Amino acid sequence: MRPFGTFCVMAAAAMLSAVPAAAAVHAPQVGVASFDQLAQPLPLPYDTHADADRAVTEARQRAIAGHKLLLIDLGGNWCLDCRILAGTIETPRLKAFVEAHYEVVTVDVGRFDKNGQIAARYGITGRLQGVPSVLVVEPHSNKLINQGHTAALADARSMSPQALADWLASWVG
Repeated sequence: MRPFGTFCVMAAAAMLSAVPAAAAVHAPQVGVASFDQLAQPLPLPYDTHADADRAVTEARQRAIAGHKLLLIDLGGNWCLDCRILAGTIETPRLKAFVEAHYEVVTVDVGRFDKNGQIAARYGITGRLQGVPSVLVVEPHSNKLINQGHTAALADARSMSPQALADWLASWVG
């Protein structure tokens, strides 16, 4: 006969193994310790001529169909922090993670004088607090889920590549 304590441990282990994997999403190890190790030149992720409204609408539809979150990256190709974020996302492990969990759309905001209507849809009015401003949206309800944290990566260069990956993973659950 097993002691009661052993039974409790076994029952607890069985219950934990039944928890869906999505409840414990961890960021992948990026594999680079500093931004100097990213592929150069850094990407220029923003299409200055894109129809931002159409791009966001189409990305939201893909997010719904793919059962993913919508990630709207507001920034400009002139912005080093924006380019660092894009370069970090291009690392193989993080790219696979982002592709599995997010539908990403980049929106050029010019010099804070373009496409302000995109941020306004999610309650961000006035000038952005910095770029990149990253909006994590639940696509079915079209609700911003990282309210109050949209400019968290605006000083990406002061973070590590792994910290960027951890931030992106923190909204997946």
